Amino acid sequence: MSRIGNKAITIPSDVEVTIGAANEVTVKGPKGTLSRQFNPELVIAVNEGILTVARPNDQKHIKQLHGTTRALLNNMIEGVTKGFVRQLELVGIGYRAALNGNKLVLNVGYSHPVEFVLEPGVDITIGKPTEISVAGIDKQRVGEWAANIRAVRAPEPYLGKGIKYKNEIIRRKEGKTAGKK
Repeated sequence: MSRIGNKAITIPSDVEVTIGAANEVTVKGPKGTLSRQFNPELVIAVNEGILTVARPNDQKHIKQLHGTTRALLNNMIEGVTKGFVRQLELVGIGYRAALNGNKLVLNVGYSHPVEFVLEPGVDITIGKPTEISVAGIDKQRVGEWAANIRAVRAPEPYLGKGIKYKNEIIRRKEGKTAGKK
């Protein structure tokens, strides 16, 4: 029994949810519009401002999709009302980020700067030269952009240098000379 899949989603008053043919759900809100196709075997219904997801049987693959579908729908509704933000920090001497037109330019210790071409739907802002904020209405795209930026120079365990998430804790190692006395 899926605990998450059985939870009902309360739709805010400023959000409009429409269910099309073959379970294509479109969510419109103050921040934008998201649309996604779901498995046609699941039953998605809207009654009096409450969105529910039901499964027709207890087959394993249907049970697996039940909670996932409900979570994706909840993230769509939350995205068009509040949005999602992932914050990154650059740790290291000379590490910095800059926006150059429609490109994010990272100087993180390589012999060349690393550039990302920005896409619509994902907003990247830079507060300090060592802080990057990735925001948008689609949780998957925001997380993917943050992960791709972090992957340029993942934090290393000895000095902690690299690109890390804002509240990420890096497990540190001592090094070779720590055991010698």
